[in-house]
Amino acid sequence: MPPLSPLYLLRKLLGNERWQRLHVKASAWAAIGVVLVLLIGSWIIVPFESSAPRATITSFPLALWWSVETATTVGYGDLYPVTVPGRVIAGIVMLVGISVFSIVTASLATWFVGSAARRARRVALALEHAESQGETDAARELRALHARFDRLEHLLARGSGDNPEPPA
Repeated sequence: MPPLSPLYLLRKLLGNERWQRLHVKASAWAAIGVVLVLLIGSWIIVPFESSAPRATITSFPLALWWSVETATTVGYGDLYPVTVPGRVIAGIVMLVGISVFSIVTASLATWFVGSAARRARRVALALEHAESQGETDAARELRALHARFDRLEHLLARGSGDNPEPPA
């Protein structure tokens, strides 16, 4: 495959580590799927609608625009199917469009939540490290204070005439 062909670029893109995540793959395949459904739906609906009375979808470009409107649930009302097969195709295009936008939205939410979770783990590790360091520092200070008190007790005991053993 030549390096600039769409399949080569798609394979390189989907082979990247970041694109290996399931939610990203699902979004990519859903986007490819919706494009195929839009193209195929537009191609299939024209023969059913073009010869019908009061038809508004009479050519492939109009059908393509109609399928984009329908998949995105915009539905301006300027183009609509009037035959039963056309309405069935419209239902399929609608379901696929809604599903794809749901998948992409879920993928974005997963990305945001995953990013926040990674940040939270880093903060938790930093807090854990700080707590451990604080405990070590506190224990060192406590030992130093005990040593000072022991020396003070020794000095006080020596000054009062009692001669206990010096601390070790």
